[in-house]
Amino acid sequence: AITAGKIGGIGTVPVDRVETGVMKPGMTVVFAPCGLSTEVKSIEMHHTQLPEAVPGDNVGFNVKNLSVKDIRRGYVASDSKNDPAQEAEAFPGSVIILNHPGQIGAGNTPGWDGHTAHMAGALLEWLRRMDGRTGKELEASPKFVKSGDAVIAKMEPTKPMWGEKFSENAPLGRFAVRDMRQTVAVGVIKEVAKVAD
Repeated sequence: AITAGKIGGIGTVPVDRVETGVMKPGMTVVFAPCGLSTEVKSIEMHHTQLPEAVPGDNVGFNVKNLSVKDIRRGYVASDSKNDPAQEAEAFPGSVIILNHPGQIGAGNTPGWDGHTAHMAGALLEWLRRMDGRTGKELEASPKFVKSGDAVIAKMEPTKPMWGEKFSENAPLGRFAVRDMRQTVAVGVIKEVAKVAD
């Protein structure tokens, strides 16, 4: 979870875990979904300056010209020169319904948890129901789904949210669907249409 604090004499310091890639001082990062970019001035882990941060490192990194109010929990920082994360439009997700007492119809707006972001999102339509083991299509455009079903769903965030294709960035391509104070489904993002700048 990117959280940011202001440290006297240093400035704004977002804190997060590096999931993929390498972060180095001097590199320009973009925060998604807001699209703000800035330069990384320094990186620290356990009060020790690092020449670079690699996947698995929990680090704080000092950034230029951003205030604490510009960065929110759930934002993702990525290298501006290497296909940066951006705000996503509606996307297809492969979803497995785990635990729901009834039927779920299209148009439902449950809570989503994607990496560290938590928000409401619309399940616009069920594209197809599949056999969970073989992936063979069982029914096109089902009206509803229930516990145990594996489906491809068209999903749309209700507020700006980043999204990454699971096959290209697994940590940022997973999500959970929450309803009635419990996890009712899990899934992965199949494809992402990023919002044009």
